[in-house]
Amino acid sequence: MSRLSRSPILSGLPRHGRGLRIGLLGGSFNPAHAAHRQISQIAMKRLGLDAVWWLVTPGNPLKDNRSLPPLADRMAQAAALANDPRILITGIEARWGLRFTIDVLKRLKRTCPGTHFVWLMGSDNLAGFARWRNWPSIAAAVPIAVIDRPGTTLTALHGVAAARLMRSRLPEHAARALPLYKAPAWVFLHGRRSALSSTAIRAARKAD
Repeated sequence: MSRLSRSPILSGLPRHGRGLRIGLLGGSFNPAHAAHRQISQIAMKRLGLDAVWWLVTPGNPLKDNRSLPPLADRMAQAAALANDPRILITGIEARWGLRFTIDVLKRLKRTCPGTHFVWLMGSDNLAGFARWRNWPSIAAAVPIAVIDRPGTTLTALHGVAAARLMRSRLPEHAARALPLYKAPAWVFLHGRRSALSSTAIRAARKAD
């Protein structure tokens, strides 16, 4: 692996600035896998993003985190897997002492005025989005790009969150303009799909 191609690991805030288009992909990344990279690359291409930040969290508030590997280990594994200088690995959530997505987004918008952030999620996350704390405020904070994942297309688009946000959905051909839209605004992107998931990988490792 070329050192120049490796994704940077940052405990603090990655480079940002007025006019830049930045995708945000949050999660525990336990472990990071090819679908995370695929989602990021699809988003960069279709939305015209300058970079994607992987926000590696101290732990998912909706899950049991007692067996979660250390943050530094997960960040290092994510950087090796991403292997793309446009994908930046950051632990800013832990540094700021925050746990919930809405709080991270509010802090980012205050700290990075003029930067066009887009929240990225797989369709599997959209299906359960209504369980997230203060999810309507998340949708009102930044535009959202949902990338299709196997087996969750219909459940995601017929879920509570998608139904509530249906009037804010953009046609897929308008995806490149999404970062400049005032939230709430979202788009559902189709494309190459990977069936990989962190849960399945952990289960396979446990079985072995």
